[in-house]
Amino acid sequence: MIGKIASTAVYVEDQQRAKEFWTEKIGFEIRSEDPLGPNAYRLEVAPPGAETAIAIYPKSYVLNWQELKPSIVFDCDNVHASYQWMKAQNIVFDEEPTEMNGITYASFRDEDDNVFLLKS
Repeated sequence: MIGKIASTAVYVEDQQRAKEFWTEKIGFEIRSEDPLGPNAYRLEVAPPGAETAIAIYPKSYVLNWQELKPSIVFDCDNVHASYQWMKAQNIVFDEEPTEMNGITYASFRDEDDNVFLLKS
């Protein structure tokens, strides 16, 4: 029986830049940083206390990375407050928070143009 999602993968050009984005701008913590080869590693980051992590891989190590786009939704207490805080960190959003069927959403992008969703 599956008990939880361990991680989901995101593919980036520059792992160091991605590491700075997720830890310094978003506030995630580093869970692991294991070498893959020269100038590359398997990097996992996650919100403090979370069970699920994002595994950040270099595109150069994944031949079909173009076909493997992430679809990650982050649950938060208040999308509007998270949106304001993240905008102050210069995070790029596609639009302002939107409500649909009692759920508020906002999509943002990392520095490799991967799209992620906040919801509350």
